This record gives sequence, C-alpha cells and structure tokens, in this order.
Amino acid sequence: MPELIHPAENPMNFAYVQILLVIPILFAGNKFYTKGMSAIFRKSPTMDSLVAMGTGAAVVYGFYAAYRISMGDIHYAHDLYFESAGVIITLILLGKTLEAVSKGKTSEAIKKLMNLAPKTAIVVQGDTEIEVPIEEVEVGDLIIVKPGMKIPVDGEVVEGNTSVDESMLTGESIPVEKRIGDSIIGGSMNKQGAIKFKATKVGSDTALAQIIQLVEEAQGSKAPIAKMADIVSSYFVPTVFGIAVLSSLAWHISGATPVFSLTIFIAVMVIACPCALGLATPTAIMVGTGKGAEYGVLIKGGEALEGAHKIQTVVFDKTGTITEGRPEITDIITTGEINEEKLIQIAASAEKGSEHPLGEAIVRGAEKEKIEILKVDDFEAIPGHGIEVALENKNILLGNRKLMKDRNINLSSLEEVSNRLATEGKTPMYIAVDDQLAGIIAVADVVKKSSREAVEKLHEMGIEVAMITGDNKRTAEAIAKQVGIDRVLAEVLPQDKAENIKKLQGEGKVVAMVGDGINDAPALASSDIGIAIGSGTDVAIESADIVLMKSDLLDVVTAIKLSKSTIRNIKQNLFWAFFYNSLGIPLAAGVFYAFGGPLLNPMFAGAAMSLSSVSVVSNALRLKGFRP
Repeated sequence: MPELIHPAENPMNFAYVQILLVIPILFAGNKFYTKGMSAIFRKSPTMDSLVAMGTGAAVVYGFYAAYRISMGDIHYAHDLYFESAGVIITLILLGKTLEAVSKGKTSEAIKKLMNLAPKTAIVVQGDTEIEVPIEEVEVGDLIIVKPGMKIPVDGEVVEGNTSVDESMLTGESIPVEKRIGDSIIGGSMNKQGAIKFKATKVGSDTALAQIIQLVEEAQGSKAPIAKMADIVSSYFVPTVFGIAVLSSLAWHISGATPVFSLTIFIAVMVIACPCALGLATPTAIMVGTGKGAEYGVLIKGGEALEGAHKIQTVVFDKTGTITEGRPEITDIITTGEINEEKLIQIAASAEKGSEHPLGEAIVRGAEKEKIEILKVDDFEAIPGHGIEVALENKNILLGNRKLMKDRNINLSSLEEVSNRLATEGKTPMYIAVDDQLAGIIAVADVVKKSSREAVEKLHEMGIEVAMITGDNKRTAEAIAKQVGIDRVLAEVLPQDKAENIKKLQGEGKVVAMVGDGINDAPALASSDIGIAIGSGTDVAIESADIVLMKSDLLDVVTAIKLSKSTIRNIKQNLFWAFFYNSLGIPLAAGVFYAFGGPLLNPMFAGAAMSLSSVSVVSNALRLKGFRP
C-alpha cells in the first residue's frame, strides 16, 4: 500500500478510500436492498435478502469502524468490511448481467416471426390486379399468389391447384396439395401453380399472428424457477437474524453498553454472510455451461441449467427432431416387368425437373446409388396428382393413387403392398409405363439414427417421453412405435402445441419440449425447459433455453445429466459457502469473549471467507471432469 493510504500510517485515509470505492457498488446493487428487504417483510426471505442484510451489516459495521478510527482507535482499520460488501454485490451482479444478455435474445425471435409474412399482397379489384400493403387487405378480398411467392394472409382457394410448403409453420417437410375449397396459411410458400384465394383471416387473426402472440405470452408468463440459493436463504436468513438478535439482547441484559450490543448484532450478520455465496452458483453454472458447449449443448443462462434436472416428461416434435426432416426412399417394389434400378432411373429422370420434395428424394436416392439420369423429351406437372413425361419413346406417369385412377391404370397387383406402406407412415408413389403399372417407390421422412437410443436412455432415467406432431395419427403412431415413445399427440395444430404442453404441466409434470420449427416456438417458450435443435429455425433457437448444436437427440440426455451434476455441485458449494462462515458465528456472538476469550477477530473472519471461496471454486472446477 502507498503510505498515503496505508492502514498503519494513515488509517483514516484508508477508510475514506474504501468508502469512496464501495458507494458506486452499493448504488449499482440497490435492487438487492429494495427487493431483499421487502421479501423479509413478506416473511419469505430470498438470496437478495441475505445479500442485503449481510452486505448492509458489513457497510454499517464499516462506518462504525471508520468512526472509531476518527476517534483515535486505529486498530479498527482491520475492521473495515466494505470490501466484503463490494465483492459480494459485484460477483452476483456479474452473474445476473450474463443471464440477462442470454435472455434478451428471445425478443429477437418475435422480430423474426414478424418478418415471415410478406409486406404486400396482389388483390383483384374488378379486372385489375393491384399490389397493396398487407395491412390494407380485408376479409373477403380476392388475392392472387404466383409460384415461388409467399401467401400473405390466411384464406380459402377459389381458383387453381398448387402445392404449398407449410414447413416453416407446421414443421411438416412434404408440401400440401391445395385445390378449390382448401384453406391456406399466411406466411407459407406457394410452390408450383398460380392460385386465387379469398382472404378469411387478416391482421392479428392469422395463424402466424396467433403464433407470435402465443410466443409473447409464453415468454411473459413463464414462472421463474426457485433457485437453490433462494431456498437455502429462506432458512438461513431467519436463523442468523434470530441468533444476532438473541446474542445482542443477551449482552444488553447482562449489562453491556448499547454500542457493544449493537456491535455484536452486526458482527454476527457480517460473519454469517458468506462471501463465497456470490461464487457458489455462478462458478458451477459457468463451468457447467462451458462443459455443455464443449459437447455441443448450448445452455442459455443458469435458470435452464438449474431447471433441467427436474424434468419428468420430454415432448419431442416429430419432423426434423425425431426424424431427419426431409423425405428419403424407403422401399422399391416392382411388378416384375423392370428391375429396381431401372424403376429408380425412370422415376429420377422424370422428377429431375420437379421441385417437389418427394421427387427430390427420388433424385437424391438415384444420385446416391450413382444411377445415370436420362434426358426427358417432354414434361408436364399435374398439380395435386403428379407428373407426366416422355422418356425413351415411352409415356411415363409418376404420382399418387388419384393420378393412376384418373388414367385407368390397374393397381390391384400392388394394392396390398401400398396399404401396408401407408400404414407404416410412408408415401407410396406409383410409376406407370405406357399405361401399365411398373411399380411403387415409397418415400418417408426417416427416423434419425440416435432417436431410439435417446428415448431408451431417457426411460432409464425414469423420464416419460411423448411426441407431438401436426401429422396424421397413423404416420405418427408408426414413427412412435419405431422409437419406443410412450404418448402420441397427433394432428395438433401449430397454435395448439403450447396448449398441449400446458395440459401436461397441469398434470403436475415438469415438461421439456424439443423442437426445431416456427410452429414449435410457442411450445418451446411455454415449457419448463425449451430445447431447440441447432439445424432448426432461428425463431425456435431463440425461443428455447437450450440449443443442441449437433441436432443429435442423445444431447437431450447429456443436457439433463449435466444439469443433475451441476445441481449436485451447487448444493456442495452452498454447503461450503455457509459452513466456514457459520463456524465464526459463536465467535461473533461473543460466546468465547464471555469466558475471557477473544471477540470477533478480523483475521478469523478473513480466513473463513478465503477458505469458503477457495473451497467453492475448487469444487466447481471438478465439473470439468463431466462426461456424457
């Protein structure tokens, strides 16, 4: 220390410098005092109460020590506890700031959702087509949407056929065929044909607007979890306060001066407030989140890490979460006229010019097998049915059952196989060559390799596993059977997913939602712990508490196990944080002084604080040994 502020040479200057340094910290941490003290008056003390009482006592005692120094008692230079208050408040504020930064991301999810809807719509007025801002579209307006354009509002098709990609809202990867009378969702993408539709819902009534509202509500209403430090504080604060009051009264009754009695009260409060409390939770969470990131599990803040260990039910979205999220060839069946390789060659050559995901799946399958793609002579898309092409002087039809029935193709030879494939949740695509059925190529969104293992491991941990999807019940149950899922919630509309999560929570369960799409965002925000797949949409990622960067469901198990390890570590940290300081309470209360021993020795208080801090940091670092 420079001589000017050395405690032995210039103790008053030493005191002044500490006072000047601690005042800005006290001002920055003023919420601890307002919230903490009001919690005491409500008889439900929290960690804020402990911080307020402990640091408040330290500051008051520090001012008393500064007063005694000014009166000439220079040994009080060792009784300035301003730095304890400063360190505790700074550490806890740092932890809260880091948490707030990660939480701020959720508002970006709302902005991205709002940007999904197009800004304008082409409205038919008489014989003319006028482009108007989306806000001016009214219910009943006739709107034209060309291929590749986004649908501006919810409506009903009145003219034309098309296929619409609703994946960004429903999560389903296969485009939905739309004909006259079918409903369409604003924000979804028109893929092939031009359509005219009548607006049925505009503004805040559209499905997209409802999802935005649900995400906002879910984020606002999510109850914060009871933090471990708050739970311990609710018992510790009244106990320490009681000891401080009784000690002070006992000395007062025994004839001590009011100043001495007050000194005893403050001394107990100072020694009891563990400096390591500011480290106990943040260090474990810092090491825990770092360890998670190492394994591709990004945990946004301490609340998610503290809450994940309580999970009782995990709800998986189907498409893109349990499944790959894009269709693949699963079965090739021929009538015997041509072999499997030739059937794929014909189908892939026909579909090469198509933008339909089922067609793209066949082309990918052919490329994977290194099958040569042939040049087609003629191509015609039949919206809602399939395609017709001329290839090697033959007429090829490729599409669904409706297309084959319309062209009077006999399907009886493969009827039974087709029904079985549909039962397994696969989409059978028929191929006919010169009006004769040649075979079926079945396409489905295949289950990820790790899905079944992840479900088994969750079961081993005693966690119930459910699946939620907008897909039909038959397909959903076929997928659920493959991976061993307990409960299936099928045909659930995007806006109802959050409602289904609330029903599970209503059963008294702590629910985690795992999803990847915009339609999952309200459910991710409503669940106790939202887990997003890293390959999913930005909105899902920002609505979630945990992000799995590798899109591997085994990482859900890693996140829960890491949470359990971290909570165990926090409990140990809190024990050490309170243990060493509690040892000093009898000394501070004057128990030894009454029998001729020492009063509160500042060196002892300092040693206790140092020991607890070292113990906490060392213990938190043990988390570095965590393995999934």
